[in-house]
Amino acid sequence: MTPTEIAQLNLNFADATPETILSYCAQRFPGKVILSSSMGNEDQMLTHLIGSAKIAIQIITLDTGRLFAETYSLIERTNERYGISIRIMFPDAAQVEEMVNAKGVNLFYESVGNRKLCCHIRKIAPLKRALAGMDCWITGLRREQSEYRADMQLFEWDDEYGILKVNPLINLKEAEVWSFITENHVPYNKLHDKNFKSIGCQPCTRAVTDGDDARSGRWWWEDANHKECGLHERQ
Repeated sequence: MTPTEIAQLNLNFADATPETILSYCAQRFPGKVILSSSMGNEDQMLTHLIGSAKIAIQIITLDTGRLFAETYSLIERTNERYGISIRIMFPDAAQVEEMVNAKGVNLFYESVGNRKLCCHIRKIAPLKRALAGMDCWITGLRREQSEYRADMQLFEWDDEYGILKVNPLINLKEAEVWSFITENHVPYNKLHDKNFKSIGCQPCTRAVTDGDDARSGRWWWEDANHKECGLHERQ
Protein backbone atom coordinates (compact mmCIF):
# COMPACT_ATOMS: atom_id res chain seq x y z
CA MET A 1 0.00 0.00 0.00
CA THR A 2 1.41 3.38 -1.01
CA PRO A 3 1.89 6.39 1.31
CA THR A 4 -0.75 8.25 -0.71
CA GLU A 5 -3.30 5.47 -0.18
CA ILE A 6 -2.57 5.39 3.54
CA ALA A 7 -2.88 9.17 3.80
CA GLN A 8 -6.27 8.94 2.09
CA LEU A 9 -7.43 6.27 4.52
CA ASN A 10 -6.48 8.54 7.42
CA LEU A 11 -8.60 11.30 5.90
CA ASN A 12 -11.54 9.04 5.07
CA PHE A 13 -11.73 7.48 8.54
CA ALA A 14 -10.68 10.46 10.67
CA ASP A 15 -14.07 10.59 12.38
CA ALA A 16 -15.03 6.92 12.08
CA THR A 17 -15.88 4.76 15.08
CA PRO A 18 -13.54 1.89 16.03
CA GLU A 19 -16.22 -0.63 14.99
CA THR A 20 -16.52 0.99 11.55
CA ILE A 21 -12.74 0.83 11.13
CA LEU A 22 -12.62 -2.83 12.17
CA SER A 23 -15.45 -3.74 9.79
CA TYR A 24 -13.71 -1.94 6.94
CA CYS A 25 -10.46 -3.80 7.55
CA ALA A 26 -12.23 -7.17 7.63
CA GLN A 27 -13.99 -6.41 4.35
CA ARG A 28 -10.95 -4.90 2.62
CA PHE A 29 -8.60 -7.74 3.63
CA PRO A 30 -10.77 -10.85 4.06
CA GLY A 31 -8.99 -13.57 6.02
CA LYS A 32 -5.85 -11.44 6.24
CA VAL A 33 -6.55 -9.29 9.32
CA ILE A 34 -5.20 -9.99 12.78
CA LEU A 35 -5.56 -8.33 16.19
CA SER A 36 -2.53 -8.89 18.42
CA SER A 37 -3.87 -8.59 21.95
CA SER A 38 -1.80 -7.95 25.04
CA MET A 39 -5.02 -8.56 27.01
CA GLY A 40 -4.91 -4.90 28.11
CA ASN A 41 -8.04 -2.77 28.30
CA GLU A 42 -7.59 -1.35 24.80
CA ASP A 43 -7.30 -4.79 23.25
CA GLN A 44 -10.21 -6.02 25.36
CA MET A 45 -12.31 -3.17 23.99
CA LEU A 46 -11.40 -4.19 20.43
CA THR A 47 -12.07 -7.85 21.24
CA HIS A 48 -15.51 -6.89 22.53
CA LEU A 49 -16.30 -5.04 19.30
CA ILE A 50 -15.04 -7.92 17.18
CA GLY A 51 -16.74 -10.62 19.22
CA SER A 52 -20.06 -8.84 19.70
CA ALA A 53 -20.45 -7.92 16.01
CA LYS A 54 -18.89 -11.20 14.76
CA ILE A 55 -16.33 -9.27 12.70
CA ALA A 56 -14.05 -11.67 10.82
CA ILE A 57 -10.75 -10.74 12.47
CA GLN A 58 -8.42 -13.32 13.99
CA ILE A 59 -7.25 -12.58 17.55
CA ILE A 60 -3.90 -13.74 18.90
CA THR A 61 -1.95 -13.16 22.09
CA LEU A 62 1.69 -13.80 23.00
CA ASP A 63 2.45 -16.16 25.88
CA THR A 64 6.01 -15.28 26.84
CA GLY A 65 6.13 -17.87 29.63
CA ARG A 66 6.48 -15.09 32.22
CA LEU A 67 2.92 -13.73 32.39
CA PHE A 68 0.84 -13.06 35.50
CA ALA A 69 -1.70 -15.65 36.65
CA GLU A 70 -4.33 -12.90 36.30
CA THR A 71 -3.51 -12.60 32.59
CA TYR A 72 -3.99 -16.31 31.97
CA SER A 73 -7.30 -16.14 33.81
CA LEU A 74 -8.37 -13.23 31.61
CA ILE A 75 -7.68 -15.22 28.43
CA GLU A 76 -10.05 -17.94 29.64
CA ARG A 77 -12.73 -15.47 30.75
CA THR A 78 -12.55 -13.63 27.43
CA ASN A 79 -12.89 -16.81 25.36
CA GLU A 80 -15.89 -17.85 27.41
CA ARG A 81 -17.57 -14.43 27.26
CA TYR A 82 -17.39 -14.05 23.48
CA GLY A 83 -17.44 -17.68 22.39
CA ILE A 84 -14.05 -17.34 20.72
CA SER A 85 -10.68 -19.05 20.91
CA ILE A 86 -7.81 -16.58 21.11
CA ARG A 87 -4.82 -18.11 19.35
CA ILE A 88 -1.83 -18.28 21.69
CA MET A 89 1.63 -17.80 20.19
CA PHE A 90 4.63 -19.22 22.05
CA PRO A 91 8.34 -18.43 21.71
CA ASP A 92 10.71 -21.01 20.26
CA ALA A 93 11.58 -23.30 23.18
CA ALA A 94 15.13 -23.94 21.99
CA GLN A 95 15.87 -20.21 21.72
CA VAL A 96 14.51 -19.55 25.22
CA GLU A 97 16.53 -22.43 26.63
CA GLU A 98 19.74 -21.24 24.98
CA MET A 99 19.21 -17.64 26.14
CA VAL A 100 18.43 -18.55 29.76
CA ASN A 101 21.32 -21.00 30.06
CA ALA A 102 23.73 -18.46 28.60
CA LYS A 103 22.56 -15.31 30.39
CA GLY A 104 20.43 -16.38 33.35
CA VAL A 105 16.72 -16.49 34.17
CA ASN A 106 16.47 -12.77 34.94
CA LEU A 107 18.93 -11.49 32.35
CA PHE A 108 16.74 -8.48 31.53
CA TYR A 109 17.68 -6.67 34.74
CA GLU A 110 21.37 -6.64 33.79
CA SER A 111 21.30 -4.52 30.63
CA VAL A 112 19.02 -2.98 28.02
CA GLY A 113 20.59 -5.29 25.45
CA ASN A 114 19.68 -8.36 27.47
CA ARG A 115 16.15 -7.10 27.99
CA LYS A 116 15.68 -6.44 24.29
CA LEU A 117 17.03 -9.90 23.49
CA CYS A 118 14.50 -11.43 25.87
CA CYS A 119 11.68 -9.39 24.35
CA HIS A 120 12.78 -10.35 20.86
CA ILE A 121 12.78 -14.08 21.54
CA ARG A 122 9.66 -14.17 23.69
CA LYS A 123 7.52 -11.58 21.84
CA ILE A 124 8.79 -10.21 18.54
CA ALA A 125 9.71 -13.52 16.88
CA PRO A 126 6.33 -15.13 17.73
CA LEU A 127 4.50 -12.02 16.51
CA LYS A 128 6.35 -12.16 13.19
CA ARG A 129 5.17 -15.75 12.77
CA ALA A 130 1.62 -14.70 13.53
CA LEU A 131 1.71 -11.81 11.06
CA ALA A 132 3.26 -13.87 8.24
CA GLY A 133 0.85 -13.90 5.31
CA MET A 134 -1.38 -11.22 6.83
CA ASP A 135 -2.17 -7.89 5.15
CA CYS A 136 -3.53 -5.91 8.12
CA TRP A 137 -2.44 -5.71 11.76
CA ILE A 138 -4.87 -4.27 14.33
CA THR A 139 -3.45 -2.85 17.58
CA GLY A 140 -4.81 -1.10 20.67
CA LEU A 141 -2.23 1.69 20.64
CA ARG A 142 -3.27 5.17 21.82
CA ARG A 143 -1.33 8.42 21.47
CA GLU A 144 -1.92 9.25 25.11
CA GLN A 145 -0.04 6.15 26.30
CA SER A 146 3.43 7.69 25.93
CA GLU A 147 5.39 10.45 24.24
CA TYR A 148 6.86 7.84 21.90
CA ARG A 149 3.37 7.04 20.59
CA ALA A 150 2.16 10.64 20.41
CA ASP A 151 2.59 11.02 16.65
CA MET A 152 1.29 7.60 15.59
CA GLN A 153 -1.52 7.57 13.04
CA LEU A 154 -4.77 5.67 12.61
CA PHE A 155 -3.40 3.91 9.51
CA GLU A 156 0.36 3.38 9.20
CA TRP A 157 2.75 1.25 7.20
CA ASP A 158 4.99 -0.85 9.45
CA ASP A 159 8.37 -1.39 7.78
CA GLU A 160 9.57 -3.89 10.37
CA TYR A 161 6.76 -6.35 9.63
CA GLY A 162 5.89 -5.20 6.12
CA ILE A 163 2.21 -4.77 6.90
CA LEU A 164 -0.54 -2.16 7.18
CA LYS A 165 -0.91 -1.28 10.86
CA VAL A 166 -4.27 0.03 12.04
CA ASN A 167 -4.80 1.68 15.44
CA PRO A 168 -8.59 2.17 15.81
CA LEU A 169 -8.31 3.63 19.34
CA ILE A 170 -5.43 6.00 18.59
CA ASN A 171 -7.32 9.16 19.63
CA LEU A 172 -9.10 7.79 22.69
CA LYS A 173 -8.29 8.82 26.24
CA GLU A 174 -7.77 6.30 29.04
CA ALA A 175 -11.00 7.44 30.70
CA GLU A 176 -12.93 6.72 27.51
CA VAL A 177 -11.56 3.19 27.33
CA TRP A 178 -12.41 2.55 30.99
CA SER A 179 -15.91 3.94 30.45
CA PHE A 180 -16.44 1.50 27.59
CA ILE A 181 -15.09 -1.42 29.64
CA THR A 182 -17.41 -0.57 32.54
CA GLU A 183 -20.55 0.16 30.54
CA ASN A 184 -20.24 -3.00 28.46
CA HIS A 185 -19.06 -5.28 31.28
CA VAL A 186 -15.96 -6.22 29.31
CA PRO A 187 -13.62 -8.67 31.12
CA TYR A 188 -10.43 -6.94 32.24
CA ASN A 189 -7.23 -7.84 34.05
CA LYS A 190 -7.84 -7.69 37.80
CA LEU A 191 -4.34 -6.29 38.30
CA HIS A 192 -5.75 -2.96 37.12
CA ASP A 193 -7.62 -2.83 40.44
CA LYS A 194 -4.23 -2.87 42.16
CA ASN A 195 -2.81 0.15 40.26
CA PHE A 196 -1.19 -1.80 37.44
CA LYS A 197 -1.74 0.28 34.29
CA SER A 198 0.29 -1.34 31.51
CA ILE A 199 0.63 -5.08 32.14
CA GLY A 200 3.26 -7.26 30.50
CA CYS A 201 5.55 -9.96 31.86
CA GLN A 202 5.52 -10.42 35.62
CA PRO A 203 9.21 -9.61 36.30
CA CYS A 204 9.02 -6.47 34.14
CA THR A 205 5.76 -4.94 35.40
CA ARG A 206 4.84 -3.24 38.65
CA ALA A 207 2.06 -1.09 40.08
CA VAL A 208 2.28 2.69 39.76
CA THR A 209 0.86 5.66 41.63
CA ASP A 210 -2.08 7.71 40.40
CA GLY A 211 -1.09 10.27 37.79
CA ASP A 212 1.95 8.35 36.56
CA ASP A 213 2.49 7.70 32.87
CA ALA A 214 0.74 4.52 31.73
CA ARG A 215 4.08 2.94 30.78
CA SER A 216 5.94 3.93 33.94
CA GLY A 217 5.40 0.54 35.54
CA ARG A 218 7.18 -1.27 32.70
CA TRP A 219 10.98 -1.80 32.83
CA TRP A 220 11.14 0.83 35.56
CA TRP A 221 14.90 0.36 36.00
CA GLU A 222 15.59 1.72 32.48
CA ASP A 223 15.48 5.15 30.84
CA ALA A 224 11.99 6.52 31.38
CA ASN A 225 11.86 8.14 27.93
CA HIS A 226 11.52 4.99 25.84
CA LYS A 227 9.47 2.18 27.38
CA GLU A 228 9.02 -0.15 24.39
CA CYS A 229 9.65 -3.86 24.01
CA GLY A 230 10.24 -3.61 20.28
CA LEU A 231 6.85 -4.77 19.01
CA HIS A 232 6.07 -1.22 17.92
CA GLU A 233 9.51 0.11 17.05
CA ARG A 234 9.49 2.69 14.25
CA GLN A 235 12.15 3.36 11.65
